[in-house]
Amino acid sequence: MTKRDFDAVVVGSGPNGLAAAITLQQSGLSVLLLEAKATIGGGLRSAELTLPGFVHDICSAIHPLAAESPFFKTLPLQAHGLEYIYPPVAAAHPFDDGTAAILGKSLTETAHLLGADAQAYQNLLAPLVKDWPGLATAVLGPLRIPRNPFAMARFGLNALTSANFLANRYFKTKKARGLWAGMAAHSIQPLSNATTSAIGLVLMAMGHLHGWPMPKGGSQAIANALAAYFISLGGKIEPNTYVKSLKELPSSHAVLLDVTPKQLLQIAGHQFSSVYKWQLQRYRYGMGVFKIDWALAGPIPFNAPEVRQAGTVHLGNTLEEIAASEKLTSRGHHPEKPFVLLAQQSLFDATRAPAGQHTAWAYCHVPNGSEKDMTAAIENQVERFAPGFGDIILHRHTMNTAQMQAYNNNYIGGDINGGIIDIGQLFTRPALRLSPYRTSAKGIYICSSSTPPGGGVHGMCGYHAARRALKDVFNIRATPSL
Repeated sequence: MTKRDFDAVVVGSGPNGLAAAITLQQSGLSVLLLEAKATIGGGLRSAELTLPGFVHDICSAIHPLAAESPFFKTLPLQAHGLEYIYPPVAAAHPFDDGTAAILGKSLTETAHLLGADAQAYQNLLAPLVKDWPGLATAVLGPLRIPRNPFAMARFGLNALTSANFLANRYFKTKKARGLWAGMAAHSIQPLSNATTSAIGLVLMAMGHLHGWPMPKGGSQAIANALAAYFISLGGKIEPNTYVKSLKELPSSHAVLLDVTPKQLLQIAGHQFSSVYKWQLQRYRYGMGVFKIDWALAGPIPFNAPEVRQAGTVHLGNTLEEIAASEKLTSRGHHPEKPFVLLAQQSLFDATRAPAGQHTAWAYCHVPNGSEKDMTAAIENQVERFAPGFGDIILHRHTMNTAQMQAYNNNYIGGDINGGIIDIGQLFTRPALRLSPYRTSAKGIYICSSSTPPGGGVHGMCGYHAARRALKDVFNIRATPSL
Protein backbone atom coordinates (compact mmCIF):
# COMPACT_ATOMS: atom_id res chain seq x y z
CA MET A 1 0.00 0.00 0.00
CA THR A 2 1.02 3.61 -0.57
CA LYS A 3 2.35 5.27 2.57
CA ARG A 4 -0.29 7.34 4.39
CA ASP A 5 -0.26 9.55 7.49
CA PHE A 6 -2.29 6.84 9.27
CA ASP A 7 -3.60 3.44 8.32
CA ALA A 8 -7.05 4.41 9.57
CA VAL A 9 -8.87 7.46 10.92
CA VAL A 10 -11.90 7.11 13.20
CA VAL A 11 -14.21 10.12 13.59
CA GLY A 12 -16.11 10.27 16.89
CA SER A 13 -15.08 8.95 20.31
CA GLY A 14 -18.34 7.51 21.56
CA PRO A 15 -18.30 3.85 22.64
CA ASN A 16 -18.52 2.70 19.02
CA GLY A 17 -15.78 4.99 17.78
CA LEU A 18 -13.54 3.86 20.63
CA ALA A 19 -14.35 0.18 19.94
CA ALA A 20 -13.55 0.62 16.25
CA ALA A 21 -10.28 2.39 16.99
CA ILE A 22 -9.21 -0.29 19.48
CA THR A 23 -10.06 -3.14 17.10
CA LEU A 24 -8.01 -1.56 14.33
CA GLN A 25 -5.08 -0.74 16.63
CA GLN A 26 -5.09 -4.28 18.06
CA SER A 27 -4.41 -5.53 14.53
CA GLY A 28 -1.17 -3.57 14.33
CA LEU A 29 -2.41 -0.54 12.38
CA SER A 30 -1.68 3.10 13.10
CA VAL A 31 -4.97 4.71 14.09
CA LEU A 32 -6.02 8.31 14.72
CA LEU A 33 -9.22 8.96 16.68
CA LEU A 34 -10.78 12.42 16.25
CA GLU A 35 -13.31 13.94 18.67
CA ALA A 36 -15.23 17.18 18.12
CA LYS A 37 -15.56 18.03 21.82
CA ALA A 38 -12.87 18.78 24.38
CA THR A 39 -13.75 15.58 26.26
CA ILE A 40 -13.93 12.12 24.74
CA GLY A 41 -16.85 9.77 25.26
CA GLY A 42 -19.89 10.82 23.24
CA GLY A 43 -22.81 9.61 25.37
CA LEU A 44 -20.41 8.48 28.11
CA ARG A 45 -19.53 11.84 29.61
CA SER A 46 -20.06 12.91 33.23
CA ALA A 47 -19.87 16.41 34.73
CA GLU A 48 -20.93 18.64 37.62
CA LEU A 49 -24.08 19.92 35.94
CA THR A 50 -25.85 21.30 39.01
CA LEU A 51 -23.75 22.14 42.07
CA PRO A 52 -20.08 21.58 42.99
CA GLY A 53 -19.46 18.01 44.12
CA PHE A 54 -22.53 16.54 42.38
CA VAL A 55 -21.39 14.35 39.47
CA HIS A 56 -24.05 13.67 36.84
CA ASP A 57 -24.09 11.39 33.81
CA ILE A 58 -24.89 13.69 30.91
CA CYS A 59 -26.42 10.96 28.74
CA SER A 60 -26.20 7.22 29.48
CA ALA A 61 -26.14 6.18 33.11
CA ILE A 62 -26.79 2.46 33.70
CA HIS A 63 -24.83 -0.06 31.63
CA PRO A 64 -25.93 -3.71 31.56
CA LEU A 65 -24.84 -4.06 27.92
CA ALA A 66 -21.44 -2.42 28.52
CA ALA A 67 -20.61 -4.79 31.36
CA GLU A 68 -21.65 -7.79 29.25
CA SER A 69 -20.51 -6.58 25.82
CA PRO A 70 -18.81 -9.52 24.06
CA PHE A 71 -16.10 -7.11 22.86
CA PHE A 72 -15.58 -5.01 25.98
CA LYS A 73 -15.26 -8.19 28.04
CA THR A 74 -12.11 -9.07 26.07
CA LEU A 75 -10.40 -5.81 27.10
CA PRO A 76 -8.42 -5.16 30.31
CA LEU A 77 -10.58 -2.19 31.28
CA GLN A 78 -10.32 -2.81 35.03
CA ALA A 79 -6.59 -2.29 34.72
CA HIS A 80 -7.38 1.13 33.31
CA GLY A 81 -9.58 2.23 36.20
CA LEU A 82 -13.05 0.91 35.33
CA GLU A 83 -15.06 -0.46 38.24
CA TYR A 84 -18.73 -1.45 38.05
CA ILE A 85 -21.15 -1.13 40.96
CA TYR A 86 -24.15 -3.48 41.03
CA PRO A 87 -27.19 -2.25 42.99
CA PRO A 88 -29.09 -4.93 44.97
CA VAL A 89 -32.08 -4.48 42.63
CA ALA A 90 -31.42 -3.90 38.92
CA ALA A 91 -34.70 -2.09 38.28
CA ALA A 92 -37.93 -1.36 40.10
CA HIS A 93 -41.40 -0.44 38.90
CA PRO A 94 -43.65 1.25 41.50
CA PHE A 95 -47.45 1.40 41.31
CA ASP A 96 -50.01 3.86 42.61
CA ASP A 97 -51.06 1.52 45.43
CA GLY A 98 -47.60 1.71 47.05
CA THR A 99 -46.42 -1.69 45.81
CA ALA A 100 -43.67 -2.35 43.28
CA ALA A 101 -42.39 -5.02 40.93
CA ILE A 102 -38.65 -5.59 40.70
CA LEU A 103 -36.09 -7.05 38.35
CA GLY A 104 -33.73 -8.86 40.69
CA LYS A 105 -30.65 -10.97 40.12
CA SER A 106 -32.57 -14.15 40.88
CA LEU A 107 -34.99 -15.13 38.14
CA THR A 108 -36.83 -17.43 40.55
CA GLU A 109 -37.22 -14.74 43.22
CA THR A 110 -38.36 -12.16 40.69
CA ALA A 111 -40.92 -14.59 39.29
CA HIS A 112 -42.16 -15.52 42.78
CA LEU A 113 -42.92 -11.87 43.55
CA LEU A 114 -45.18 -11.73 40.48
CA GLY A 115 -47.72 -14.05 42.08
CA ALA A 116 -50.06 -15.68 39.58
CA ASP A 117 -47.69 -14.83 36.72
CA ALA A 118 -44.69 -16.54 38.32
CA GLN A 119 -44.70 -19.58 36.06
CA ALA A 120 -45.40 -17.55 32.93
CA TYR A 121 -42.43 -15.32 33.76
CA GLN A 122 -40.21 -18.36 34.23
CA ASN A 123 -41.42 -19.82 30.95
CA LEU A 124 -40.60 -16.61 29.08
CA LEU A 125 -37.23 -15.71 30.61
CA ALA A 126 -35.57 -18.95 31.70
CA PRO A 127 -34.75 -20.16 28.15
CA LEU A 128 -33.23 -16.80 27.19
CA VAL A 129 -31.15 -16.58 30.36
CA LYS A 130 -29.86 -20.09 29.65
CA ASP A 131 -29.21 -19.41 25.96
CA TRP A 132 -27.78 -15.89 26.22
CA PRO A 133 -24.03 -16.73 26.44
CA GLY A 134 -24.33 -18.45 23.05
CA LEU A 135 -26.61 -15.79 21.61
CA ALA A 136 -24.89 -12.56 22.67
CA THR A 137 -22.67 -12.08 19.63
CA ALA A 138 -25.46 -12.98 17.17
CA VAL A 139 -28.01 -10.66 18.80
CA LEU A 140 -25.48 -7.84 19.13
CA GLY A 141 -24.39 -7.87 15.51
CA PRO A 142 -25.45 -7.83 11.85
CA LEU A 143 -27.88 -10.29 10.33
CA ARG A 144 -26.08 -13.60 9.75
CA ILE A 145 -26.42 -17.33 10.35
CA PRO A 146 -26.10 -17.83 14.15
CA ARG A 147 -23.92 -20.46 15.74
CA ASN A 148 -26.96 -21.75 17.64
CA PRO A 149 -29.86 -21.44 15.18
CA PHE A 150 -32.41 -23.18 17.42
CA ALA A 151 -31.76 -20.86 20.36
CA MET A 152 -31.83 -17.86 18.02
CA ALA A 153 -35.16 -18.99 16.56
CA ARG A 154 -36.60 -19.39 20.05
CA PHE A 155 -35.49 -15.85 20.94
CA GLY A 156 -36.65 -14.41 17.62
CA LEU A 157 -40.18 -15.80 17.88
CA ASN A 158 -40.71 -13.61 20.94
CA ALA A 159 -38.36 -10.74 20.11
CA LEU A 160 -40.01 -9.87 16.80
CA THR A 161 -43.43 -9.43 18.39
CA SER A 162 -44.89 -6.27 19.87
CA ALA A 163 -44.63 -5.72 23.61
CA ASN A 164 -48.40 -5.53 23.83
CA PHE A 165 -48.78 -8.91 22.12
CA LEU A 166 -46.24 -10.59 24.37
CA ALA A 167 -47.84 -9.12 27.50
CA ASN A 168 -51.26 -10.37 26.49
CA ARG A 169 -49.84 -13.78 25.65
CA TYR A 170 -47.97 -14.32 28.92
CA PHE A 171 -49.16 -12.03 31.72
CA LYS A 172 -52.37 -11.34 33.61
CA THR A 173 -51.28 -9.47 36.74
CA LYS A 174 -50.74 -5.74 37.03
CA LYS A 175 -47.23 -6.27 38.41
CA ALA A 176 -45.93 -8.49 35.63
CA ARG A 177 -47.53 -6.42 32.88
CA GLY A 178 -46.24 -3.15 34.34
CA LEU A 179 -42.72 -4.49 34.84
CA TRP A 180 -42.68 -5.77 31.26
CA ALA A 181 -43.99 -2.47 29.85
CA GLY A 182 -41.22 -0.49 31.53
CA MET A 183 -38.59 -2.79 30.06
CA ALA A 184 -40.06 -2.73 26.55
CA ALA A 185 -40.44 1.07 26.61
CA HIS A 186 -36.63 1.31 26.36
CA SER A 187 -37.25 0.62 22.66
CA ILE A 188 -38.50 4.24 22.36
CA GLN A 189 -41.47 3.22 20.22
CA PRO A 190 -45.18 2.59 20.68
CA LEU A 191 -45.55 -0.75 22.45
CA SER A 192 -47.83 -1.88 19.64
CA ASN A 193 -44.89 -1.88 17.20
CA ALA A 194 -43.34 -5.17 16.10
CA THR A 195 -39.88 -5.86 17.62
CA THR A 196 -40.53 -3.82 20.79
CA SER A 197 -40.28 -7.07 22.75
CA ALA A 198 -36.62 -7.51 21.81
CA ILE A 199 -35.07 -4.86 24.05
CA GLY A 200 -37.32 -5.81 26.98
CA LEU A 201 -36.25 -9.44 26.75
CA VAL A 202 -32.56 -8.59 26.52
CA LEU A 203 -32.68 -6.15 29.44
CA MET A 204 -34.50 -8.64 31.64
CA ALA A 205 -32.02 -11.39 30.77
CA MET A 206 -29.13 -9.06 31.61
CA GLY A 207 -30.69 -8.36 34.99
CA HIS A 208 -30.95 -12.04 35.85
CA LEU A 209 -27.52 -12.94 34.50
CA HIS A 210 -25.44 -10.19 36.04
CA GLY A 211 -27.52 -7.15 37.04
CA TRP A 212 -27.58 -3.59 35.72
CA PRO A 213 -24.38 -1.89 36.83
CA MET A 214 -23.16 1.67 36.90
CA PRO A 215 -19.50 2.72 36.56
CA LYS A 216 -17.98 4.05 39.76
CA GLY A 217 -17.43 7.79 39.42
CA GLY A 218 -19.70 8.22 36.41
CA SER A 219 -20.16 6.96 32.86
CA GLN A 220 -17.07 8.92 31.82
CA ALA A 221 -15.09 6.13 33.49
CA ILE A 222 -15.99 3.73 30.67
CA ALA A 223 -14.77 6.16 28.00
CA ASN A 224 -11.62 6.93 29.98
CA ALA A 225 -10.77 3.25 30.36
CA LEU A 226 -11.35 2.54 26.66
CA ALA A 227 -9.24 5.55 25.68
CA ALA A 228 -6.45 4.63 28.07
CA TYR A 229 -6.30 1.13 26.63
CA PHE A 230 -6.32 2.46 23.07
CA ILE A 231 -3.43 4.82 23.88
CA SER A 232 -1.53 1.98 25.59
CA LEU A 233 -1.65 0.14 22.26
CA GLY A 234 -0.10 3.12 20.50
CA GLY A 235 -3.27 4.85 19.30
CA LYS A 236 -3.57 8.62 19.04
CA ILE A 237 -6.53 10.79 20.09
CA GLU A 238 -7.11 14.40 19.03
CA PRO A 239 -10.00 16.17 20.79
CA ASN A 240 -11.43 19.57 19.75
CA THR A 241 -11.43 18.43 16.11
CA TYR A 242 -14.82 18.91 14.47
CA VAL A 243 -14.87 17.18 11.09
CA LYS A 244 -17.12 18.78 8.46
CA SER A 245 -15.60 17.13 5.39
CA LEU A 246 -13.35 14.25 4.46
CA LYS A 247 -11.00 16.82 2.98
CA GLU A 248 -10.08 17.90 6.51
CA LEU A 249 -8.75 14.46 7.44
CA PRO A 250 -5.13 13.35 7.21
CA SER A 251 -4.47 10.76 4.54
CA SER A 252 -5.35 7.16 5.41
CA HIS A 253 -6.38 3.89 3.82
CA ALA A 254 -9.69 3.69 5.73
CA VAL A 255 -12.06 6.13 7.43
CA LEU A 256 -14.64 4.99 9.97
CA LEU A 257 -17.31 7.48 11.01
CA ASP A 258 -19.17 7.20 14.30
CA VAL A 259 -21.99 9.40 13.00
CA THR A 260 -25.61 8.97 11.90
CA PRO A 261 -26.78 9.16 8.26
CA LYS A 262 -27.50 12.89 8.40
CA GLN A 263 -23.89 13.75 9.30
CA LEU A 264 -22.52 11.03 7.06
CA LEU A 265 -24.14 12.73 4.08
CA GLN A 266 -22.74 16.09 5.13
CA ILE A 267 -19.21 14.78 5.62
CA ALA A 268 -18.87 12.31 2.76
CA GLY A 269 -22.02 12.49 0.64
CA HIS A 270 -20.18 13.70 -2.46
CA GLN A 271 -18.34 10.35 -2.51
CA PHE A 272 -21.45 8.17 -2.49
CA SER A 273 -23.52 6.63 -5.25
CA SER A 274 -26.93 8.13 -5.95
CA VAL A 275 -28.69 4.99 -4.69
CA TYR A 276 -26.79 4.97 -1.39
CA LYS A 277 -27.43 8.68 -0.86
CA TRP A 278 -31.12 8.12 -1.58
CA GLN A 279 -31.26 5.42 1.07
CA LEU A 280 -29.50 7.57 3.67
CA GLN A 281 -31.82 10.49 2.94
CA ARG A 282 -34.81 8.23 3.70
CA TYR A 283 -33.38 7.09 7.04
CA ARG A 284 -35.81 7.72 9.89
CA TYR A 285 -35.11 9.07 13.36
CA GLY A 286 -37.28 8.26 16.36
CA MET A 287 -38.64 10.05 19.40
CA GLY A 288 -36.39 12.38 21.34
CA VAL A 289 -35.83 12.78 25.07
CA PHE A 290 -36.17 15.53 27.64
CA LYS A 291 -33.70 15.01 30.48
CA ILE A 292 -33.30 16.31 34.04
CA ASP A 293 -30.44 15.95 36.53
CA TRP A 294 -31.05 16.80 40.16
CA ALA A 295 -28.88 17.66 43.13
CA LEU A 296 -30.83 16.42 46.14
CA ALA A 297 -30.71 16.99 49.88
CA GLY A 298 -31.42 13.30 50.51
CA PRO A 299 -32.50 10.04 48.87
CA ILE A 300 -35.73 9.98 46.87
CA PRO A 301 -38.52 8.99 49.35
CA PHE A 302 -40.22 6.29 47.28
CA ASN A 303 -43.26 4.75 48.96
CA ALA A 304 -42.24 1.18 48.16
CA PRO A 305 -39.07 0.30 50.13
CA GLU A 306 -37.73 -2.04 47.45
CA VAL A 307 -37.56 0.86 45.00
CA ARG A 308 -34.94 2.47 47.25
CA GLN A 309 -32.69 -0.52 46.53
CA ALA A 310 -32.85 -0.12 42.75
CA GLY A 311 -30.33 1.62 40.53
CA THR A 312 -32.99 2.15 37.84
CA VAL A 313 -36.66 3.04 38.35
CA HIS A 314 -39.42 2.98 35.72
CA LEU A 315 -42.25 5.41 36.44
CA GLY A 316 -45.47 4.86 34.54
CA ASN A 317 -47.76 2.69 36.67
CA THR A 318 -49.63 0.17 34.48
CA LEU A 319 -48.88 -1.25 31.05
CA GLU A 320 -51.97 0.47 29.71
CA GLU A 321 -50.81 3.86 30.95
CA ILE A 322 -47.28 3.42 29.57
CA ALA A 323 -48.55 2.17 26.22
CA ALA A 324 -50.91 5.14 25.91
CA SER A 325 -48.14 7.59 26.81
CA GLU A 326 -45.69 6.20 24.27
CA LYS A 327 -48.36 6.10 21.57
CA LEU A 328 -49.28 9.76 22.17
CA THR A 329 -45.63 10.80 22.08
CA SER A 330 -44.99 8.95 18.82
CA ARG A 331 -47.87 10.91 17.31
CA GLY A 332 -46.34 14.27 18.23
CA HIS A 333 -48.06 14.93 21.57
CA HIS A 334 -46.75 15.54 25.11
CA PRO A 335 -48.55 13.33 27.68
CA GLU A 336 -49.38 14.82 31.06
CA LYS A 337 -48.09 11.61 32.65
CA PRO A 338 -45.09 10.53 30.55
CA PHE A 339 -43.19 7.30 31.05
CA VAL A 340 -40.07 8.28 33.03
CA LEU A 341 -36.77 6.42 33.29
CA LEU A 342 -34.92 7.37 36.46
CA ALA A 343 -31.51 6.43 37.91
CA GLN A 344 -30.37 7.02 41.47
CA GLN A 345 -26.63 6.33 41.26
CA SER A 346 -25.52 8.08 44.44
CA LEU A 347 -27.39 5.56 46.62
CA PHE A 348 -24.70 3.06 45.65
CA ASP A 349 -21.77 5.26 44.55
CA ALA A 350 -20.60 7.71 47.22
CA THR A 351 -18.35 9.52 44.72
CA ARG A 352 -21.39 11.09 43.01
CA ALA A 353 -22.42 13.59 45.71
CA PRO A 354 -21.30 15.23 48.97
CA ALA A 355 -21.85 13.16 52.12
CA GLY A 356 -25.51 12.84 53.01
CA GLN A 357 -26.67 14.32 49.72
CA HIS A 358 -27.62 12.68 46.43
CA THR A 359 -28.00 12.90 42.68
CA ALA A 360 -30.75 11.62 40.41
CA TRP A 361 -31.05 11.36 36.63
CA ALA A 362 -34.23 11.03 34.58
CA TYR A 363 -35.74 11.48 31.16
CA CYS A 364 -38.99 11.03 29.30
CA HIS A 365 -39.68 10.54 25.62
CA VAL A 366 -40.92 13.50 23.58
CA PRO A 367 -41.63 14.07 19.88
CA ASN A 368 -38.47 14.36 17.80
CA GLY A 369 -37.25 17.96 17.84
CA SER A 370 -39.59 19.03 20.65
CA GLU A 371 -38.44 21.99 22.73
CA LYS A 372 -41.29 21.76 25.26
CA ASP A 373 -40.19 21.98 28.89
CA MET A 374 -41.20 18.69 30.52
CA THR A 375 -39.76 19.50 33.96
CA ALA A 376 -43.10 19.72 35.74
CA ALA A 377 -44.47 16.59 34.06
CA ILE A 378 -41.40 14.52 35.02
CA GLU A 379 -41.24 15.83 38.58
CA ASN A 380 -44.97 15.21 39.05
CA GLN A 381 -44.39 11.60 38.03
CA VAL A 382 -41.60 11.23 40.60
CA GLU A 383 -43.71 12.92 43.30
CA ARG A 384 -46.57 10.55 42.45
CA PHE A 385 -44.55 7.57 43.68
CA ALA A 386 -42.30 9.46 46.13
CA PRO A 387 -44.31 12.12 48.01
CA GLY A 388 -42.05 14.89 49.26
CA PHE A 389 -39.60 14.61 46.37
CA GLY A 390 -39.99 18.28 45.49
CA ASP A 391 -38.89 19.30 48.98
CA ILE A 392 -35.44 17.73 48.63
CA ILE A 393 -34.48 19.30 45.27
CA LEU A 394 -31.47 21.60 45.72
CA HIS A 395 -30.83 22.30 42.03
CA ARG A 396 -31.77 20.93 38.63
CA HIS A 397 -30.26 20.90 35.15
CA THR A 398 -32.46 20.25 32.11
CA MET A 399 -31.83 19.40 28.46
CA ASN A 400 -34.45 19.47 25.71
CA THR A 401 -33.99 17.77 22.35
CA ALA A 402 -32.22 20.75 20.77
CA GLN A 403 -29.78 20.91 23.66
CA MET A 404 -29.22 17.15 23.47
CA GLN A 405 -28.32 17.47 19.78
CA ALA A 406 -26.07 20.46 20.46
CA TYR A 407 -24.27 18.37 23.05
CA ASN A 408 -23.93 15.36 20.73
CA ASN A 409 -24.53 15.74 16.99
CA ASN A 410 -25.57 12.09 16.78
CA TYR A 411 -28.70 12.83 18.81
CA ILE A 412 -30.73 14.12 15.88
CA GLY A 413 -33.87 15.75 17.25
CA GLY A 414 -33.02 14.27 20.65
CA ASP A 415 -33.03 10.68 19.34
CA ILE A 416 -30.46 8.91 21.54
CA ASN A 417 -30.73 5.62 19.59
CA GLY A 418 -29.20 6.79 16.30
CA GLY A 419 -32.52 6.24 14.51
CA ILE A 420 -35.68 4.29 15.21
CA ILE A 421 -35.17 0.50 15.38
CA ASP A 422 -38.57 -0.60 14.11
CA ILE A 423 -39.28 -3.46 11.74
CA GLY A 424 -38.62 -1.17 8.76
CA GLN A 425 -35.06 -0.43 9.91
CA LEU A 426 -34.19 -3.54 11.86
CA PHE A 427 -32.51 -5.26 8.90
CA THR A 428 -31.77 -2.22 6.71
CA ARG A 429 -29.88 -0.04 9.17
CA PRO A 430 -28.77 2.44 7.78
CA ALA A 431 -29.25 1.12 4.22
CA LEU A 432 -29.98 -2.16 2.44
CA ARG A 433 -26.52 -3.61 1.78
CA LEU A 434 -24.67 -6.90 2.14
CA SER A 435 -22.65 -5.23 4.89
CA PRO A 436 -24.39 -2.41 6.79
CA TYR A 437 -21.02 -0.91 7.76
CA ARG A 438 -19.76 -0.37 4.21
CA THR A 439 -20.75 2.78 2.39
CA SER A 440 -20.80 2.93 -1.39
CA ALA A 441 -17.37 4.59 -1.35
CA LYS A 442 -14.27 2.42 -1.07
CA GLY A 443 -12.50 2.73 2.26
CA ILE A 444 -15.30 4.68 4.00
CA TYR A 445 -17.34 2.97 6.73
CA ILE A 446 -20.06 3.92 9.20
CA CYS A 447 -19.62 2.55 12.72
CA SER A 448 -22.31 4.31 14.78
CA SER A 449 -25.49 3.18 16.53
CA SER A 450 -27.20 3.71 13.16
CA THR A 451 -25.76 0.29 12.24
CA PRO A 452 -26.55 -3.10 13.83
CA PRO A 453 -27.13 -3.82 16.63
CA GLY A 454 -28.20 -0.22 17.28
CA GLY A 455 -28.22 1.99 20.37
CA GLY A 456 -26.71 1.17 23.74
CA VAL A 457 -23.24 1.30 25.24
CA HIS A 458 -21.70 -1.95 24.02
CA GLY A 459 -19.27 -0.93 21.27
CA MET A 460 -20.45 -3.74 19.00
CA CYS A 461 -21.31 -1.44 16.07
CA GLY A 462 -17.75 -0.13 16.09
CA TYR A 463 -16.24 -3.57 16.55
CA HIS A 464 -18.11 -5.07 13.59
CA ALA A 465 -17.42 -2.07 11.35
CA ALA A 466 -13.70 -2.25 12.13
CA ARG A 467 -13.60 -5.96 11.35
CA ARG A 468 -15.26 -5.26 8.02
CA ALA A 469 -12.67 -2.57 7.22
CA LEU A 470 -9.78 -4.80 8.27
CA LYS A 471 -10.91 -7.53 5.91
CA ASP A 472 -11.80 -5.26 2.98
CA VAL A 473 -8.92 -2.80 3.06
CA PHE A 474 -6.06 -4.56 4.86
CA ASN A 475 -6.86 -8.24 4.22
CA ILE A 476 -6.67 -8.87 7.97
CA ARG A 477 -8.97 -11.06 10.02
CA ALA A 478 -9.20 -9.24 13.32
CA THR A 479 -8.71 -10.79 16.73
CA PRO A 480 -10.52 -11.40 18.92
CA SER A 481 -13.14 -13.17 16.83
CA LEU A 482 -16.22 -13.15 19.02
